[in-house]
Amino acid sequence: MDLSAYDALSFDCYGTLIDWESGITAVLAPWAREVGLALGDDELLATYGPNEARAQISSPTALYPEILADAFRGTGEDLGVTVSDQWAQRLGSSVPDWPAFPDSHDALASLAESYTLIILSNVHHAGFAGSNARLDVQFDRIITAQDVGAYKPAPNHFEALDATLTELQTPKDRLLHVAQSLFHDHVPAKTHGLESVWINRRHDRSGWGATPEPTGEFTYALEFPSMRAFAEAAQEAR
Repeated sequence: MDLSAYDALSFDCYGTLIDWESGITAVLAPWAREVGLALGDDELLATYGPNEARAQISSPTALYPEILADAFRGTGEDLGVTVSDQWAQRLGSSVPDWPAFPDSHDALASLAESYTLIILSNVHHAGFAGSNARLDVQFDRIITAQDVGAYKPAPNHFEALDATLTELQTPKDRLLHVAQSLFHDHVPAKTHGLESVWINRRHDRSGWGATPEPTGEFTYALEFPSMRAFAEAAQEAR
């Protein structure tokens, strides 16, 4: 792939730019200790992930804090423990506290010199505003679940992306989608006819973490272990 052949990059945010697994386990782990569950972080995330996906399918227009709270309650049910409203709300309100990956800002700043940057994220406006304060980057367009009334892997984000590309006068084949989640991003990107790059943040760990295992067909043109590695390759190509 020639990375210089693209004018715009669309990004998943949570899992790719923001370390959502650390953010989620910062709430799930102390809850598990409080209720007496001897589970590691990856075990908690593996139980949590499918519950978030189910909540997003059943309540596509709900704001992300509600999705997080419902997913937490479902996780508790799966583990045989009731999640209190206080704990559910604690996770729901935690998005602005989730840390950015250490390489995200510098990589995005470098990429912004050559590409239009677009966010395609399963989040609400206020949550992304908090996360973007940590990324400290000016995106050219931001498309959230709150904007499109659905959560990836539903096609709504990618349909909105088509309209955005028309507005930006950018041909679809000049856009590259960049994401960590095969389930949320690479499956619908393939369906939508987009080239994609896999930022494999879990390259040194087993399992799927908080992301469900992909159930549909997916492809990706290139794989990188980090945003830093992707940005360096893009800079070299340019």
